[in-house]
Amino acid sequence: MRLPPWRTLACVGREVLVAGSHDDAVLLVEIAQWGAMSGVPDAAGMIWADEFDPDSAEANDPAVRTVLAFFETVATLVKNDLLNRELVLDWVWAAGVWGRVGPAVKRARERAGAPQLYENFEALATTAP
Repeated sequence: MRLPPWRTLACVGREVLVAGSHDDAVLLVEIAQWGAMSGVPDAAGMIWADEFDPDSAEANDPAVRTVLAFFETVATLVKNDLLNRELVLDWVWAAGVWGRVGPAVKRARERAGAPQLYENFEALATTAP
């Protein structure tokens, strides 16, 4: 498969795939800044803490809600081809984060009768290589 020049780098006579474009990288940095301003680093610290229990956490817990909003936004951009999937998955461990907050989402879906709740985040996380 031949790739457009902006998606490859010449490397001693062979092509090397580059995840995303310059525009994807700029958007990713802006998203990272938005995440930092939204409290994602603190929320991530809470969901990765030893005392965090995925089986008792709720989707409306502040840390869980912050992480879900961030990842659903990123995943929606990926789903709509506005942000490169490979670049995102090289940046964040979506499957790991989903493993921590996914059980809370599944309970919230059941209670709300809304299977589409955070569906883009789940799709990104569960289809990750």
